[in-house]
Amino acid sequence: MDTTLQDPLVGQLLDGRYRVEARIAVGGMATVYRAVDTRLDRVLALKVMHPALAADGAFVDRFIREAKSVARLAHPNVVGVFDQGTDGTYVYLAMEYVAGCTLRDVLRERGALQPRAALDILEPILAALGAAHRAAFVHRDMKPENVLIGDDGRVKVADFGLVRAVDNNTTASTGSVLGTVSYLAPEQIEHGTADTPADVYACGVVLYEMLTGAKPHTGGTPAQVLYQHLHDDIPPPSETVPGLPAVLDDLVAAATARDPEARPADAVALLGLARAARAAMSDAELDAMPPRAQTVAHDGSEDRTSVLPRSIEARAARAADDASYARTTRLERPPAPPAGPPEAAAAGRRGPRRPVLALLGAVLVILVGTGVWYINSGQFSTVPAVLDLTRAQAEHKLAEAGLKTKARQDFSDVVERGHVIGTDPKPGGRVRGNGTVTLTVSRGPEHTKVPNVAGIPLDQAKKQIKDAGLTVGTVRQEFSDETAQGSVLTTEPGPGSERRPDSAVALTVSKGKKLDVPEVTGDSVEDAAKELTEKGFKVKIADERVFSEEDKGDVARQSPAKDAPAAKGDTITLTVSKGQEMVEVPDVTGDKVDDAKKKLSDLGFEVEVKKPFFFPKDTVDKQSVHGGDEAPKGSKITITLKGL
Repeated sequence: MDTTLQDPLVGQLLDGRYRVEARIAVGGMATVYRAVDTRLDRVLALKVMHPALAADGAFVDRFIREAKSVARLAHPNVVGVFDQGTDGTYVYLAMEYVAGCTLRDVLRERGALQPRAALDILEPILAALGAAHRAAFVHRDMKPENVLIGDDGRVKVADFGLVRAVDNNTTASTGSVLGTVSYLAPEQIEHGTADTPADVYACGVVLYEMLTGAKPHTGGTPAQVLYQHLHDDIPPPSETVPGLPAVLDDLVAAATARDPEARPADAVALLGLARAARAAMSDAELDAMPPRAQTVAHDGSEDRTSVLPRSIEARAARAADDASYARTTRLERPPAPPAGPPEAAAAGRRGPRRPVLALLGAVLVILVGTGVWYINSGQFSTVPAVLDLTRAQAEHKLAEAGLKTKARQDFSDVVERGHVIGTDPKPGGRVRGNGTVTLTVSRGPEHTKVPNVAGIPLDQAKKQIKDAGLTVGTVRQEFSDETAQGSVLTTEPGPGSERRPDSAVALTVSKGKKLDVPEVTGDSVEDAAKELTEKGFKVKIADERVFSEEDKGDVARQSPAKDAPAAKGDTITLTVSKGQEMVEVPDVTGDKVDDAKKKLSDLGFEVEVKKPFFFPKDTVDKQSVHGGDEAPKGSKITITLKGL
C-alpha cells in the first residue's frame, strides 16, 4: 500500500512556495519529502519536523541550528540547505535533493567493500567533516544512513540536525546522550560530551563497517552495544576479513581509540592518515575483493538516532533514523570468488614434473629478481609517503631515503598550513638515484587581503577590489566634509583583512559636504533655479503642473523640501503652479441650509452660514458668490439664511 497517499502534506503548497510531491523517508524527528520550489522551478528535499515535536522549543532550536550550521559550510561534500521556515505547525528545511542511495543501502547490497572503494567514500566524508570542524562545528551523528552517494558518484554528508558549535556547550541535554548507539564514542556515552574526536570515532566505526560489512559491536539491546563501546576496543578489520593490509587495521585503531586524546584531533588529521594509508598500499591490496560479509541480524535499533538515559541499565533507543533522500541506484554485486586458486587445480595435472618445474621456477625467480634489483633498486629510489606531515618532517623522511627535495606552496581547505598536500612523483613512485621530489606544502585555506581604497573614486575602488579577487557588496553614501564627493570613505571589512576569494566588500562613499536646501516655493521658476544653481544643486522641472495657491507659473512645490539634507550636485525637482483651480458656484438660494452646505462642500468650497438675529429660518436667502460665477476651489462661500 502506498502510504504516501495518506500523508496530508503530499500535494500541498508549503509556505506558499514549496509543492510537496512525494514522501521519501520518515525519521524520529522529521519526515523528508521530494518537493518543487515553484519560485525557482527546481527539485529539492523538504525536511519537515513532526508537528508534535514543533511545540518543543529545544527540538525547534536544534532544527534551526541545522539550517544555519550547514548553510555556513558551503562544502561540495555537504548536503546544502537553501531555506528554513515555518508554515502553521510545520517547521521545515529546504535542502539539496540528492538522487542516489545511502551508504547503508550499499552495505546492505554488497556487504564488505574493496579497500579502494571504502577509502573513496571515506575521504570525501572526512573532507566534509573537516570543513565543519575547521568552522568550529561537530556533526555528532555520523553513520552510513547520513552518507549519500549520488547517481553521479558524488559523496555527501547529510543530517547536521545534531550539530553543535565546538566552542559552545557540547554536552547533550541533561541526563541523556543524543546519537546512534553503534557509532557513539565512549566519552559521549560516559560523559555526554561530543567534540571533534567523537566524529573521528564514528568515522572509524563506519570505515570498519565498510571493510568488513558488519558493525564492530553488536548486541540484543542498545545497552549491550553501549557497554562494549565503553569497555572493548574496536577489533582489527583483518580479524573478520583476513588479508586486509595492516595499515587499514592501524587506521581503524587510530580513529577508534577509546581515549579521545589518542585519536586524530579532527577529521582533517584523519584525512591525512587515510591518504597516507592509501599511498602505502599497492593496487592489488586496494582492489582486493573481500568475501561477502555475513551481517549479524538485529532489529535495527542500533542504527537509530536516539536520546538515551545516562545510566546504562536504562538506555533504550528512540527512533530517529533519517534514511536516504533517494534510493534510485544500487551498485553491482562483486563477482563470486572462484572455488579455489587456479594453481591448486593445475597441480593435480602436473604429476611428477612439479619438483623439476619448481626448481627451474626458483632459479628463474632468482635471476629475474637480481636483474630487477639491479635495474630498479640499483638505479631508482621509491618515494615514501609524507602526506600531511610538516615540511620539516617530510624533508627529513625523504633525506633518509636518499632523496633531495624542493617545495612549492598551494592553498588547501582540508590540509593544515605548513603540512604536505602532495608530492611529485606521488608516494610509491620512483625517482632515479638520489633525485629530487617536489613537495606541495599547504598555505591553508585560500585568502586574499582587502585593499586600501579609502579616498579614491568609486570606479577605481571597485576595480582594485575585483583585481584582488573579491566582489563589491553594498554601496551606501554618507556626508563628509573631508573626503571628495564620490570617493570611498571606508570598507567593511577593513583594509588588510583576509577573506576568501569572491567574498563581498561593502563600501561607504562620500556624498560630499552636507548642504541645506533653501525654500523656493512661491518664487518664479527663473529665480528659484538661479538660487539653487548658485548653491551647487542641479535643477529639474517636473513635466506635470498642478493647481495651487501660488500664482500661475511660480513654483508650487519642491523636492527635497526646505532644510532637507542634500549634497552638492544633488537634483532639486521643481513643480510649476497652474494657479488656483476655478470652480463654477451653484445657485443655492431657496435651498435648505443642509442641502446648500452639501452642494458647496462637495465641490471643494469652505462654507460659512450666517443667521439673522431674529427668528432665522432654515432656508438660504442669499450667497456671497452668485450662482453661475466661478470661485477658486477651496475658497470660502458665505450663505445667509432668511429671517422674519
